[in-house]
Amino acid sequence: MSTRLRAAVAVLTLAGFYVVALLVLGGLAALTVQAFRLGAGVLGGKLGFVTIAAMVGVVVALWKVARARPGTPAGPVLLRADAPELWALVDEVAELTGTRAPDEIRLAPDVNAGVMEHARLLGLVGGTRHMVIGVPLLQGLTVDQVRAVLAHEMGHYAHDDTRLSVVVHRGRAVIGQTLAQLSGSLPGWLLRQYGKLYLLVSAATGRRQELAADALMVTAVGRATAQSALRETEVLDLAWRFYLGAYVDIGWDAGLAPTSEGFYGGFGRLLAARSDELASLRTGPVDETRSRWDSHPPTGVRVLAMERLADVPHVPDARPATVLVPHLDALAAHLADQYLAVEDRQRLPWDELVATGVAIEKQRAADGVHRTAARLAGVPRASLGTVLDLVAQGRNDQLARELGVDTHEPEPVAPGQPAPHPLAGVLETVLAAALVAGGAARWRLDWAGPATLCDREGDRIDLAAWARSAAVPGGVEHVRAWLAGLGVDAHAVGQVHDTATAHGASVVAGLSNMTVGGAPHDVLVLDRGLVLLPCPKKTDGGKARLIGILQSQPVHVLAAVHRYVPYEDVREATVQRPFPLRATVDLHDGTHLELKERLAGEYLTKDSQTVLLGHLSSLTAVRHPEAAGT
Repeated sequence: MSTRLRAAVAVLTLAGFYVVALLVLGGLAALTVQAFRLGAGVLGGKLGFVTIAAMVGVVVALWKVARARPGTPAGPVLLRADAPELWALVDEVAELTGTRAPDEIRLAPDVNAGVMEHARLLGLVGGTRHMVIGVPLLQGLTVDQVRAVLAHEMGHYAHDDTRLSVVVHRGRAVIGQTLAQLSGSLPGWLLRQYGKLYLLVSAATGRRQELAADALMVTAVGRATAQSALRETEVLDLAWRFYLGAYVDIGWDAGLAPTSEGFYGGFGRLLAARSDELASLRTGPVDETRSRWDSHPPTGVRVLAMERLADVPHVPDARPATVLVPHLDALAAHLADQYLAVEDRQRLPWDELVATGVAIEKQRAADGVHRTAARLAGVPRASLGTVLDLVAQGRNDQLARELGVDTHEPEPVAPGQPAPHPLAGVLETVLAAALVAGGAARWRLDWAGPATLCDREGDRIDLAAWARSAAVPGGVEHVRAWLAGLGVDAHAVGQVHDTATAHGASVVAGLSNMTVGGAPHDVLVLDRGLVLLPCPKKTDGGKARLIGILQSQPVHVLAAVHRYVPYEDVREATVQRPFPLRATVDLHDGTHLELKERLAGEYLTKDSQTVLLGHLSSLTAVRHPEAAGT
């Protein structure tokens, strides 16, 4: 199908959306007139209001999209003088695919490569061409694999996909803006059904475009290299996401960040250190399932489609792709400053960042144990000595229950070995925090695995064995002697923070317009507690409001600004009715909360109500088994 024909189909499909919109509005107007003729003035007034509101929504949506202009990709520009070998490769692939090379190449911050074109007249007239290629791709691919990626992107130029995308993206924007303006109304619901059809059609078109562009990858580098480029890109994407979560996020909420040079440098070191893990991912099964809404086919489908294409001979070039951009490190450091929203965070080299960030995370986790121990011991603040005293008194089971640790299912152990007390896992974190606070240990960066705790000489400390001893009365004195030998006073290290925070917590659900203590609230359900946000009585747009709240600020900031109820503060939760949910939450400080779900409220995710119910039920079941009838 030619570009003009595909553009015409896209325009006609988009026009159909407004034909449906006009029919809906015309029908509402006719009903309004008929209602007034029949003397139903009140009904006619309501219908008229809905009709006018819908008309205004359509006009506003059209105006916003009409004024929107395509943006230019961000990131450092790679001039021909900056990357002559990369540009030569691009020019060569452009000639091979029979298309014009991009006018500009920029570095992208993530595992991504793409092209765009500022086309005119609904994509019928070409314009300035832009290409982006991600730094992580250059760090992880070979020159041959980058050549394959470039051939795929040039395929989009050669098939004029970038011109068609102008129409498709504009159509999605128009429909999205219109539905946003008409959210919660009958016209909005009707138009949403047509919008789904448009998105399905455009997604199906996108999948065909991807497969056509893949064929040019095989032409450029041969089947084997093209398939390896697809699989390696998927592996790099997994590695990149892991890197951000397991390393970059260390200490982020505490105001720490890696240096500009270290941000992408760290990813390169991770790829080198975890080569065996990455190799296993390359040989593992490929994804063959994808949503019908996705514009890209699954990798497995794309790899299989290449098997049906004629192979071509190709001289391999297995050099690392970093050779294509001589000063990549400096350019990547500049990109890191643009990509990372560092703000006022302290920039640290990786060794210091991990040592400080992990110590902060462990101390926060340990503080939860200390606050519980202080409550059980009847003291204002607890130390490691307080925790050990409770265990020595035989109150380890009580402490475990109050911490939400299930004491009925012991951890699996090797045959012939005694099962450790369930409290041991918790005490491992407490001991680690105490050793760092006492100056006897430090967390050490490990690119091949989690950070390790090392003593003053740099030797790894086996905390698991000491935690098992600290979890039972008979082992407490042995642990005290070990700590004393390290120069750590158990009563001098312990609790730092008096109250729990939501640092490191994840949002697992959300319910809008619940009644909390008689007042309307939106409730964010975290894996560590509940955030209660006052909200309007009006129930329209609850889900959109929840999404907007989460996009506005980090979770720990929301918890600090609004009321936060950590699960560790809950003495007992009682569910009176599962649906609509009605429950009472009693806190250790004597506070009593009543939670009531409103039928008109909306959910952040479909299972939000079930998730909240499960959290409340588990608080009762674990902390107070007698309340659950056990």
